[in-house]
Amino acid sequence: MPTRSYNQYCSLAYALDVIGERWTLLIVRELMLGPRRFVDLLTNLPGIGRNLLTARLRHLEQQGLIRRHTLPPPAGARVYELTAEGGALGPAMAELSRWGVERLAEPRPSDAFRPAWAMFPLSYMANLEAASGVHETYEFRIDGDTFHLVVAEGRVEPNAGPAPAPDAVFEMSPQTIFELMSGSLAAGEALATGRVSFDGDPAALSNALAILAGE
Repeated sequence: MPTRSYNQYCSLAYALDVIGERWTLLIVRELMLGPRRFVDLLTNLPGIGRNLLTARLRHLEQQGLIRRHTLPPPAGARVYELTAEGGALGPAMAELSRWGVERLAEPRPSDAFRPAWAMFPLSYMANLEAASGVHETYEFRIDGDTFHLVVAEGRVEPNAGPAPAPDAVFEMSPQTIFELMSGSLAAGEALATGRVSFDGDPAALSNALAILAGE
């Protein structure tokens, strides 16, 4: 058990003893997209500070939710990645994200934004009924960053990096994905006005719009 504890014999209290500290779930959010270097986490979590990030990573490692790993050549970088137990937080985070989407309002001037963060609402708010029976991969290229969503077995899973063989590729600016995520821009309008460019199978485009945008 961590030093700080609710000291309550309750499954929720026990879970919060592990993941309830500030920043912890946001670190897990970053690692849900795949392995990350320390510097990547520091960059993608503005405001956390090196010492606090080190402490949170150490805690998560001690609890068995993450592990350190060296990527194979040519990368050879030391990265942090989720264990199976850490990845099991996915469904709970999905439900929290669905709840949080309803609370999104106009962004505050102090709010930071990263294109990667849009991948979670896209996947968690996906129309799983429309995804049933679909096995496709959608790649998103956003100002030098690349992500992809895998649709399979009625699930939609976000990942960092390019897809091996995407069925559809969407390219847009960070501002466009921000407006799509906030609901101030419809996907159909973004495509029609050229703010989102598309390449791939037209059938995959139709599926993607039904699954991710409800169109």
